[in-house]
Order: sequence, then C-alpha cells, then structure tokens
Amino acid sequence: MGHRLIGEILKDVCNLQEEALAEALNIQEEKGGRIGEILIQQKIISEADLLKGLGIQFGLPLWSAISIEDMDADFAQQIPIQFLKKYKMIPVAKPDRAYIAVNDPMLFQPIDDLRLILGWDGAEIVLASYSSILSAINFAYDMSRDSAEQVIQDMHEEDREEIISAVEETGDLLDDTSDTPIIKMVNLMLSQAVKARASDIHIEPYRNRIKIRHRVDGILYDMLSPPKHIQATLISRIKIMAKLNIAEKRLPQDGRIEIRIGDKSVDIRVSIIPTAFGERVVLRLLDKTNILLRLSDLGMSEEGLKVFNGLISYAHGIILVTGPTGSGKTTTLYAALSTINNPDINIITIEDPIEYQIEGIGQIQVNPKINLTFANGLRSIVRQDPDVILVGEIRDLETAEIAIQAALTGHLVFSTLHTNDSASAVTRLIDMGIEPFLVTSSVIAILAQRLVRNVCNECKAAYTPDEESMENIGITSEMFTAKKIYRGKGCQSCLNTGYRGRTGIFELMILDDTINNLILKTSDSNSIKRKAIEQGMIALRQDGTLKALSGLTTVEEILRVTQK
Repeated sequence: MGHRLIGEILKDVCNLQEEALAEALNIQEEKGGRIGEILIQQKIISEADLLKGLGIQFGLPLWSAISIEDMDADFAQQIPIQFLKKYKMIPVAKPDRAYIAVNDPMLFQPIDDLRLILGWDGAEIVLASYSSILSAINFAYDMSRDSAEQVIQDMHEEDREEIISAVEETGDLLDDTSDTPIIKMVNLMLSQAVKARASDIHIEPYRNRIKIRHRVDGILYDMLSPPKHIQATLISRIKIMAKLNIAEKRLPQDGRIEIRIGDKSVDIRVSIIPTAFGERVVLRLLDKTNILLRLSDLGMSEEGLKVFNGLISYAHGIILVTGPTGSGKTTTLYAALSTINNPDINIITIEDPIEYQIEGIGQIQVNPKINLTFANGLRSIVRQDPDVILVGEIRDLETAEIAIQAALTGHLVFSTLHTNDSASAVTRLIDMGIEPFLVTSSVIAILAQRLVRNVCNECKAAYTPDEESMENIGITSEMFTAKKIYRGKGCQSCLNTGYRGRTGIFELMILDDTINNLILKTSDSNSIKRKAIEQGMIALRQDGTLKALSGLTTVEEILRVTQK
C-alpha cells in the first residue's frame, strides 16, 4: 500500500491547488471527515478524480463501469441488499476470477466480512463509482428475484388471512424480501413495469384466465398470464396497498399507492371496475423523479416554438390544446405554465386529476361528489384575481362560457378539448352552443398534437418505406433522395420494439383576421383548415413527415397516429 497522502496525489491527478487543499484541511480539523469527501462536497474535485487518486494511493485498478450483462447474481441469496447499499460495494464473479467492486477502499472490515461470507479469499478489490455500484446492486437483486413466471408456478390457493395480515410496503420495493408469493409477484410486476418505462399496467380478468399487460410509449404489450385461481388474491393485494375496501367487489373504486423502486419514486393511481369475470384493474404509473419537461423538449420546430412562446405571453385570450386521450396535452400545458411561471403573476389551475405539483401555482382538484365541477371551480377562480388560468378540460357549455368570459375580461386561459385537429376545435365550441363571434373574439390559437415513438438510437438502420406509405404522408422521391429514413431493428435497450421514448408532432392554428372572418361565415372545419394551410399552417401529418425525414421516427408511426 502506498503511504503518500491523498491530498498530495490529487495535486498531481487533477491539478488540485494548494489553497483549496489548505481550506479542506481546515474544514477537516473543525468538523472531521475525510479529505477526499470534503473536496467533493466543496465541488473542487469530482468523484472520478478521487477514485483515480485512491487507485494510485492503494494500488487498485479502476473500473469505469460494471458490466451487468454477464453478472452472476447468486450472491443475492446470501447477502442482504441493505449491507451492500450501506457499504457501497458489490461482488462480481467473472469467469476467470472474483472481484469486489468498492467505492471506498478504507472499509477493510466489511470487505473482509464479504469475502468470508462468500468464501472468496483471493477476491481482488477494484474501485468503481457509487452510481455504477448502486445500479449493479439493484439489477442483481431484481434479477435474483424469482422471475414472475416462477412466482406464479409456486403460487397455490393462498390463505386469505395471511395476505391480509401481510405487512404494508415500506421503503424500497427491492428491499422487501417478503416470501409471500403474491407479494413477491406484485412487487415484481411493478418493478418490471418501471424498468420497461411503462405508463400503465392493465390486469384483465377473462373466463378462464387473467391477462396482465403494460403500456410502453403508448402501445400495450402482454406481460404475464397468471392462473385464474390467484385473481382474487392478486386484486386483494393491490387493494391493500392502495388502502381500498377489499370486501367491496361490486362498485368501482379509485385509490393511490406510493412506492420506491431503486432510486425511483413512483406514484401509482389505481382504478378498479367490476366486470363479468371479476374486477379489472388499471394502474397508472407516474415517475416522480421525472422532472417537468420544458417547451423546447416537446419536439416543436424552432419556428413553431418561437411563435408559441410569443402566444403564451399574451395578457388575455384562450389558448386551446387538442388531441385524443394520451396525446400529451397536459404535458404541453404544464410546460407552458412553467415557462411563464414567475413571482409577478398569479396562476391558478383546476384539473382532474392534478398530474404534477408545480411550485408557486395554485392547483384545485375537481371533486364531483361535493359539486366542485370545472364550471363551479372556474367561477371561484375568477374571483381570486388570477392572471393565468388553466382549465383541465372544456367538457360542457357552462365551462366554455365561463372560460370565454374570463378571457374577455383580461385573463389568459389555457385549456384542452378532445378533437382530432385544430380546426375541429372551433366547430366543437360552436356545436356546444358558443356564438361564433365569441369564439373569434376570445380564442387566440389552437394547438393540435399527437405523440409519435422515437426510433431507438442503439439499433436504428436506414430503410426505404413502401411507395404507398410514402405517398400517403406526402414524401416525394426527390425528398427521399436527400434524406434518410430510419427504423429500429429491435435491441435490449428498446425491449425489441425498435422504438424508445416519444416526441410530439404539432399543428398550430393562429386565429388571425382572415381565419376569424371565415369562422363568422361558416363553422365547417374542412374550410377552416384549408384556409389555415393556405396561410402557412403546417398540418399534423406534414409535421410528422418532417420528423420522419429527419430520422426521428418512422413513416408507419406517422400513419398510425394521423389516420383519419
């Protein structure tokens, strides 16, 4: 072992200045602690610098990553996950020899304990970053859990009492080592869904079987088919976690569960409805560690973004976002709100449900049981002297009227409508019973949007789509020769789908004088759309075509989401 001091080594490794080292030594004298950790806290060196220095001091090799593909997770049966997390270390068995990856080589006792338990006398110590050790630990314990199919094999008609008395979840799901098969299975189902980046899990009962599917990037995939006899037990377990009434099987119920899986904090909304073959459950997963998106992350073109940024800073008027369920309307509105959110304006929202909490914004949850509807809530909001109001959705004439009134009296109002394109939103409002002149004097812009799946970067390859598809989305052979269109072959990182993540395609219709004059004459959405395109509006499918030509998505994907 070297006897050089770590401070001296760091001077060579990362040009650590004498003054910075002296300051850290003072802090060490006052408060104690390790010099390396103090320098990291002071943001003078990075973790990588310290590991490089420790490698030199102790003569240890440094691993830039821990390869989890060929990891043998057998040790997970012998060592509690808490031990490895506490001491930031993990045993790695390679075909040629055994290693113990550590973040802190000074923990001699725990390292010896680990060697002793595993019988790995000659295991070599290597250094690795804390994040790579933590993700390897989470991976190993997730892998070592019986696979979901295995859990189902072990499952017999469980004693109902045993499940009801099962301890409620606390802390990290990966730390829960409960042996009750049903608890294992639910934990596994949730952790697999989070790993696959699923937004929903569907548990669907049929006559002789149950089907569990999850939705990834907007598409449902089969996940498991457990035997019918565990249906009641499985649903009871979910009800216990969501604090619902397990005896009530005839009425719909709603609840929520909060869990942690590894380093993710996940909020789950639970919806249960009775069907002919038992209760059907849908779990909506909201990953709280995902921060709010900014407008520039949504996939708008530079030009579109500039125009939209201008619109959301208007003093009054209505901006509508339209599209079917799950097309990202709420995300766009939240991004717009966080863009304009600052201390000198008052923003109040009424939503059903509140999807994200935003600092500095007053958010109201609709509650029909006590007659707090969109319309009633909106009436009260107007009396709260807001500058900007977000109404989750315009569902009826009453809400539409109050929203328009608010816009005409000097408020900026954001809301959503379920229509297919921007022009149909005008028709919908007039059909609801709003006078055309009120639409033209209050609505300033309508944004229609869809979500398309991105081609997976790991396995994308150029291809030539068939002529019919290209014709359908308006790609001519001249366009195609200049650009390449890609699709994914399918790999581990995209779960063999060829797609990973999603982006938006947009159609922004601004209600200028020409469009307004037309609306006063006709509410036919086709005429309005034609006129808007003449004025230079880029239609949804056109925007999709541009995204396909820039290699972001596929022609099939554009056709899927913009079908008439």
